[in-house]
Amino acid sequence: MEPIRTSVLLAVTFNHHSCLSHNAMTRLIHLDPIDNVAIATEGIGLGITAVVRDREVTSRTAIPRGHKIAVCRVEKGQPLVKYGQPIGVATVDIEIGDHVHTHNVRDQHDVSSDLSSVSPPPFPESQRRTFQGFNRPDGRVGTRNYVAVMSTVNCSATVCHQVVARFDAQRMQRWPNVDGVFAATHTTGCAMQYHGIKHQMLGRTMAGYANHPNVGGCLMIGLGCEQNTAGYLAEHHNVVALYAPSGEKLTRDDGIAMLTMQTEGGTRATIDKAEKLLEQVLDQADRFQRSETDARHLMLAVECGGSDGYSGLTANPAVGVVSDHLVACGGTVVLSETTELYGAEHLLVRRSRNQAVAQKLLDRIEWWKEYVAHYGGEINNNPSVGNKAGGLTTITEKSLGAVSKSGSTALEAVYDYAERVNTSGLVVMDSPGFDPASVTGKVAGGANLVMFTTGRGSCFGCKPSPVIKIASNSMLFDAMREDMDLNAGSLLEGGDLQSLGAEFFDYALRVASGEQTASERQGFGDHEFVPWTVGPTV
Repeated sequence: MEPIRTSVLLAVTFNHHSCLSHNAMTRLIHLDPIDNVAIATEGIGLGITAVVRDREVTSRTAIPRGHKIAVCRVEKGQPLVKYGQPIGVATVDIEIGDHVHTHNVRDQHDVSSDLSSVSPPPFPESQRRTFQGFNRPDGRVGTRNYVAVMSTVNCSATVCHQVVARFDAQRMQRWPNVDGVFAATHTTGCAMQYHGIKHQMLGRTMAGYANHPNVGGCLMIGLGCEQNTAGYLAEHHNVVALYAPSGEKLTRDDGIAMLTMQTEGGTRATIDKAEKLLEQVLDQADRFQRSETDARHLMLAVECGGSDGYSGLTANPAVGVVSDHLVACGGTVVLSETTELYGAEHLLVRRSRNQAVAQKLLDRIEWWKEYVAHYGGEINNNPSVGNKAGGLTTITEKSLGAVSKSGSTALEAVYDYAERVNTSGLVVMDSPGFDPASVTGKVAGGANLVMFTTGRGSCFGCKPSPVIKIASNSMLFDAMREDMDLNAGSLLEGGDLQSLGAEFFDYALRVASGEQTASERQGFGDHEFVPWTVGPTV
């Protein structure tokens, strides 16, 4: 990917042409010499003059922090350029000093099918780092050791939560090597075509959690008459059997630890039986202990939510540096949110390992365009209201910032939603831009660690995988300190991107070794299991 030039930070002195008698000091960020916009790092009033690359710019209106100001005249129909890339076209003539935003810009992006630019970068120089993880029998390594209680259908969700409620912190002291018990419940599981696309997506997601390296044991609870039975999961999604330490099978013939409410005699009887069964599962999970292991066993899900005008300048590029470090260690980085790659997909096409990988990415982009259009929408309905308030104008602008989380290494593979990831290096997983659904898919694919950037202040956690929250600016970091782990705002104050990214990677290794994140301390993760499914409810 062409590097985003976050190191070009221009401190400028503004001359206030209003009644103020003093000079105001502020900063603009002008990322690339060909950009015709700059980004305000604090609010700019009307009539403020600055020099940007030997060019005088006087604000013709107030410019909110994080928003764009025109540094060149742009005629109607001509492109607005940021990151050295077009982010949209002007809907009216835009003068130097104008506020550049949704009132005078619209998205205009065509997805090219030309694969002639595919030229993967060389492999990065190898690194070796370690962390303290839980080694699993299948060779994968967990960063946490949870026990999951999963509902096969929405009808058993309440029972799952009531079972988990019986295992409070005091009771869990009996199992010191277990990080906790969590419920993974959802809103579907029935009223779908058997083994149709909707059923397959739900099955992949549930299997991914049941077999996750951060899950030391799993109990599933169903109603009994749903489509999404334990038998289906065993037959089509390789849900493995669980055994007690003595070798005695924990379940009946279904092949997994499973209870059904209709068979067990209803709600109360199921909860009582599940409580006893879950003690056995916990005994099994408690046998696992942390030990030193190679960082190549880390699978990092990268996510951005509640983005603002700074996200693509600070937090996302810093995560990109972390991604490069992890790939150099032999680990895996999972980028998703396909609707937020639209507009920047050509950068990933260029970095693809081969044309087949690039074509699969383009196929998913085209699928999304058709899918959204079927319901009378368009991909540019994203960015959200909050994104726009934070300075993001078009989906192309948002995507160009979002893709920087992927770093600079080759794109090795493209996966379907919740498909198990078995490739090292950078990969893409198809998903919507909705954060809970996106992260759920990546965790189902095997991600044992999440880095989540935010500019507006997203509060999110995900059991069983710890979520590291990164603020794009210092104001947010200070305002929501209990929810944020890391601050990328120092890059707006002249910090060095590579150094900050290296610090973030060190922190990620500490979290992988057991250090708690802000979202874990806040207790997030019990309601963020949100499988994405496509297809009718019948």
